[in-house]
Amino acid sequence: MRHQEIVNRNKKYTLASWTSQQDWNPISMERAQGVYFWDFDGKRYIDWSSQLVNVNIGHGNAKVIKAIQEQAAKITYAYPSIATEPRARLAELLQEITPEHLTKTFFTLGGAEAIENAMKMARLFTGRQKILARYRAYHGASFGAMAAGGDPRRLANEPGVPWIVHIPDPYSYRSPLYRERTQAEGDQALIEMIEDIVLMEGPGNVAAILLEGYSGTSGIIQGGEVFWSGIQDICDKFKILLIVDEVMSGFGRTGEWFGFNHYPSVKPDLVAFAKGVTSGYLPLGGVIVSEEIADYFENHPLQCGLTYSAHALCCAAGIANMEVYKEENLIERSKQMGKVLRKELLDLSEKHACIGEIRGVGLHQVIELVKDRQTRHPLSDFNKPLSDPMKKISAKLIQEGMSTFTRWNMVFCTPPLIITEEQIKEGVGMIDRALELV
Repeated sequence: MRHQEIVNRNKKYTLASWTSQQDWNPISMERAQGVYFWDFDGKRYIDWSSQLVNVNIGHGNAKVIKAIQEQAAKITYAYPSIATEPRARLAELLQEITPEHLTKTFFTLGGAEAIENAMKMARLFTGRQKILARYRAYHGASFGAMAAGGDPRRLANEPGVPWIVHIPDPYSYRSPLYRERTQAEGDQALIEMIEDIVLMEGPGNVAAILLEGYSGTSGIIQGGEVFWSGIQDICDKFKILLIVDEVMSGFGRTGEWFGFNHYPSVKPDLVAFAKGVTSGYLPLGGVIVSEEIADYFENHPLQCGLTYSAHALCCAAGIANMEVYKEENLIERSKQMGKVLRKELLDLSEKHACIGEIRGVGLHQVIELVKDRQTRHPLSDFNKPLSDPMKKISAKLIQEGMSTFTRWNMVFCTPPLIITEEQIKEGVGMIDRALELV
């Protein structure tokens, strides 16, 4: 069996992320097309999580592959101080889809690098040190980004950098702040608490507030307009920068170009991106900054440098991706298919009492599973090994032919933006059969 041979060789010669190596029992992948991939024994999987929520345009897009091939025949690499056509063109395209006040891009190779550089720019520009960020958030696995994220994986990195301050989350399903309150009332109470934290930390010490444009692997936990307008008011009041992390939620994932587009009052100063800019065909990320920040660095050194920044081959893949999004109308498609996905998941919740809440928008949704809807006790506890019921669900999904995240008590539903209604029903059917086990 070729699958097992490939797995054994990978386990023998490589190290896997976020797990003890003896517990790593991966799916293999030989080829991929559209929303599916096949292992080395020919078994087909539906890619229900777009790999790491990054293969937005699906696998095997001929236009992007051709663009990479054509660019490779011209220039594969130019060091970052050299001007290239792909670098300029992709930055132009990014400026076209972001608000007018965002004018220039600093390119990186991934999301964690983008976050590191966004925080560095904010601190250089303001002369302040502290960054406020959410507990239930994930911003990457490099040292500073890992500290900024509240994801419990950061605890292996403690004490981390000293200038990160964590703030509570708009977790209306579980936060005590939201008990006996509407979402808007809870959001307002949380905003008042965050302003108190700013005052306690000293507004003159806070460079930026860092938030995901739309929450990701921490559980798609999202505040509403009251939350976001309140954050913007705090930033305006104390002259604090707003960094929005669109690494996961950007490029149509939520049915808009960016997650923050759902909130008209929000005016980010820096936007970090990665993942969907190339749909994972090649690694690329970056930070888009406001005109004011760009102007500051006209006369002040930008102390950010990366060997592979603005990599020509990766930028070419980004350009082709942007064209695919527009030509195939994938942003609107995400919005429409998101409505289909939502209906199917809501129908599923009528059938299975273990579904506590469904959260998200567009093709960026999650199912939170509980032992009891009244007590809301999670089916698998936060930051602990998967419970036996969740292990059964995870194993059944793989057996059914689904690749997706099952984290703690959550099943993530974040398929490629090209997915069809029929394929959504296929995936939800697999989840249906898995939930029957509990």
